[in-house]
Amino acid sequence: MNSKSTHILSTSVNLLGFCLIVITSLKISNYSEKSLIDEFTGFASVLLSASSFLSFLSIRSNSELKSIRYENVADIIFLIALTLIFIVIVLVSLNIMF
Repeated sequence: MNSKSTHILSTSVNLLGFCLIVITSLKISNYSEKSLIDEFTGFASVLLSASSFLSFLSIRSNSELKSIRYENVADIIFLIALTLIFIVIVLVSLNIMF
């Protein structure tokens, strides 16, 4: 049962911490007004929070069907958030601030 949920939960929380560090560093360096990177990262943070929440519900669910549904939705949301984080990393690495 919950084969992926524990992995999604722990990874989502770790990546959420990464996103918060990126947002904080952009705010401190005053790049948040000049770029959209903090908006992408903020949206990824919201998605990672939702993924974490759904993974937790999947782990705690008593119903096998609900557990599978929560896990599948958490997996899709996690993949979208991971794609956004990849875009942010590329933009920061290439020093593209738009």
